[in-house]
Amino acid sequence: MNKLNAWLLLTYKVPPEPSKHRIALWRKLKGLGAVYLQNSICLLPNTTEHIKQLKLIENDIAKMDGESVLLETVALDKTQEQKVVNRFKSDRDEEYKEFLGKCADFEAEIKKETKAKHFTYAELEENDVDLKKLETWLEKIKRLDFYGATLAATSIEKFKECQRILDDYAQKVYDAHDENH
Repeated sequence: MNKLNAWLLLTYKVPPEPSKHRIALWRKLKGLGAVYLQNSICLLPNTTEHIKQLKLIENDIAKMDGESVLLETVALDKTQEQKVVNRFKSDRDEEYKEFLGKCADFEAEIKKETKAKHFTYAELEENDVDLKKLETWLEKIKRLDFYGATLAATSIEKFKECQRILDDYAQKVYDAHDENH
């Protein structure tokens, strides 16, 4: 049998109140890219960094008067392994879909400003800030894309398209200001 992917499985129980602690814990785990199999049971790929982070989270759980168990686990067979990998890919694809929607919004904003011939440095700066936010977001999703989600390449290409669109808009802003001087 081939060596299957090894994962870290965290199962925990924390008091229901105050709910802000439970929510902060969930956010922290999702921020690491964890996939939830059920409530309070999640998986991450077995890496040194994830072990370190989950041990810190175990301490957080203990401070909440909760309980946790951290285990290393493997799938029973390739079919089970693929189910887990598909969950990771699905979670990332959801994030990529949202990212692609924001890219479409970005493109629409540039088209609107271009159609209105609103070629100002202030508008260019605002759009540049928006593009940097998109870039930071894409980098975060890519960092958590452990298994190559299906929308990864599309998202990277869409971001490059947004960069080109902003570059074209910037040229129009520069041209408009050259005409004014």
